[in-house]
Formats: sequence, C-alpha cells, structure tokens
Amino acid sequence: MAIFENVLLALESLKLNKLRSVLTMLGIIIGIGSVIAISTVGSSLTGYVSDSMTALGASSINVSLTQKSSDDENSSNNNKDFRVKMFASETPDESDLITDEMIEDYKAAFPNDVKYVEKTCSVGTATYGSDETSVTVTGVEADYKDAEDIKLLYGRFIKDSDGERKLAVVADTFAENTLGLTPKDAVGEEFTVTVNNTQQKFYISGVYKYESETASSDEESSTDETTEMYIPLSTARHITGSGDGYQSISIKTSVDTDTLTFLDTTNSFFSSFYSSNDTWEVETTSLESVISTLTDVINTISYAIAAIAAISLLVGGIGVMNIMLVSISERTKEIGTRKALGATNGSIRMQFVTESMVICLVGGIIGITLGMALGAGLSKVLGYSASPNITSIITAVGFSLLIGLIFGYAPANKAAKLNPIDALRYE
Repeated sequence: MAIFENVLLALESLKLNKLRSVLTMLGIIIGIGSVIAISTVGSSLTGYVSDSMTALGASSINVSLTQKSSDDENSSNNNKDFRVKMFASETPDESDLITDEMIEDYKAAFPNDVKYVEKTCSVGTATYGSDETSVTVTGVEADYKDAEDIKLLYGRFIKDSDGERKLAVVADTFAENTLGLTPKDAVGEEFTVTVNNTQQKFYISGVYKYESETASSDEESSTDETTEMYIPLSTARHITGSGDGYQSISIKTSVDTDTLTFLDTTNSFFSSFYSSNDTWEVETTSLESVISTLTDVINTISYAIAAIAAISLLVGGIGVMNIMLVSISERTKEIGTRKALGATNGSIRMQFVTESMVICLVGGIIGITLGMALGAGLSKVLGYSASPNITSIITAVGFSLLIGLIFGYAPANKAAKLNPIDALRYE
C-alpha cells in the first residue's frame, strides 16, 4: 500500500505542476522517442531486406564451377600448374561439368535437407516477329515450377517425359501483347522464334502469370519487358548443342534445414568430386549469408545511432535530479512534518525515489508513443511497412525507470537525512 500511495502522491504532484513536469520530462521524451523511432526504422528495413531476399530465393544454395586460383608457391609443381591454368579455357569441358550422377548421389545422401535441385540450361534471348520482341529461353525440368513458385494459368507445365518435344510455357503478357491471343486461347497454338540465328517452332503447352520485377505500373513499360519462356531441358540442350552436365545448379533446401550450415556441407560434398581436377572447383553461395551480413550491418548502424540519441537521456536524467532538488526545497516543511509524525528515513526516501521514477516512466511512455508514430511515418516514407521492435520498447521502459532511480536517489537521500527540527523551522 505504501508504494501505491507514493505513486498517487507522485501523480498528484505532476498535476499540480504540469508545465514544470512536462519540461522536466522533455529530455526523457526526446531520448526515448528517438531511440524507438530509430529502432523501428531499423527493424522495418531489416524485415524489408529479409523479405526481398527471401523472395529471390534466400533458402537456396547455388553450386557453380569456377576456375581454381593459383597458389604462388616456390615449388616446381605449382609453377607448372600455374602455367597450365594460365592457358586453360574459360569454359569447362564436358568432363568437368556437374553430372546427373553427382546430383542423384547428393540427393540420396541428404534426403531430408534437399527439397529440389534445379537443373537448367540457358538457351539465350529469342526474338519474335518483325518487331523483334524478346523472350529469354531456358530449359527446365518439372520441379522448376514449384521451386520458383510459377503460377500457371492455363495448360500444363514442362514434364520430365517431354524429352526433346518443341513445347513451351510462356507468360500471359507474351501471349496477349506479342501473339495477340488470350492466355486461355494461346494453349496449343504454334509460334516461331529466332534463337541463335536459327528459327525454332514451338507449341504452347501452358501459360503462366507474369509478375514484373519493377515497381512501375505503367502498362506500356510492361509490354517492353523481356519475359521468360520455358522449354524442356533436353530440347534446350539439343538447340545449344551442350552436353549432359551443368556448369551451375540451384538447390532448394527444406524448411527445417539451416541453410548456412548446410552450405558448408554441400560445398564439401561436391568438392570431393573435384579434388583431383587441376583447373576447376565448385563454389557454393547462398543469399541467406548475404541477408545475415546485411542484417548485422543494419542493426549495428541502428544501435550506433540509437546510442547517440540516447545521450539525451543523460540530459533528461540531470533535469529530473534538478527538479527533485527544487521540489525537496519547496517541501522541506512537509518532510519535517512527516518525520515528526513518525515517518522513517526509508519511507521519505521511497516517496521521492518513487516520484522521480514516475516522472521518468510517464515521460518514457510518451516518448515510446511518439517514437512509434515517428518510426511508422519514416518507414512509410521510405516505402516499407513499420515493424516496431518490441525488445527496444521493453528496454526503453526499463531504462526510463532506471534513469528515475539513479537520478532520483541522491535528492531522495538528501530529503531522508533532513533533521525534522530544522525542516520544521525552514522558511
């Protein structure tokens, strides 16, 4: 009950001296508000970057062939290897490529971690008609649809059993703007494109929903964008004359798999096939590692700016200490009367410490409210949704109470040590 009564006394004191209380809390309000606003913007930016990267395939691992770097050692073998690599081709031979057997062994070794393995063959850019509308042609397998979350509108996607059939899955915008057909009517239609200076005839097996990567809503700009055209992997190999191997593959991991940890496992597995290869080795990369680095950088910058903004809390704390000393001077007779009626030093000290903490708590709550509003506004201006940092809010409340305790203790202790006779005589 003593604490509750002290809180009520503190609130009553705030009501009696509204202007002075607001001015006292101003440093706390500015400090807490700045920290919350900065943490909200930082958290929102982190979420935006994470979501954007995830949409691009943060849970995927890319395995690609890269030329080995030469080690400048003083041995004759290394000098010989360097000369061999210096004149080596920048394109791997068919014997150097990642094979289907390697991929199957990999999937068998990690069945619970590997969801899909994307095996693609890039054919290049094809043109259609006299206006030379461009499409990017890529050979894919059936798993590609689910791996890339392609939304099929009509028809069917590429099947593994299609072999070298001249089938194609095109975008709805390509069907409408280039072929002059509705997406539904386009299924089964024949069209001819020029690929690598050679005309190739395809039949549309399916039409997917094209989602532009640009933020522009201009209809004319969407018609000029180059869309993807998917054909069977075997057909793409036949057109390009490429072998059965792959220079790069993309691996989609399972939901429960730690991509960063599995990245090293994947690298070790495929590197074992290239330990005796003098020219080529595998390199594994993941967007999740990039996300982790970017998140750390954003958080570090946010914390640094928040720490600078928090300096104003020190100013606010000094203001609280100053106003408490003034309050004690004004209420010296009250303190003397309470002591004469039997109040202990501890109860006097608790009264003024509580008042100091209440001032800082009220200021902290106002600061949090203003900080969240400012953070939400800044996030909206920057173009991403606000994401308040709950940890920062809880920390801000605790820190405001701590400021009240630290800067209110000295004045409260001074009040507790007043001699009741001197206090009653005070004018």
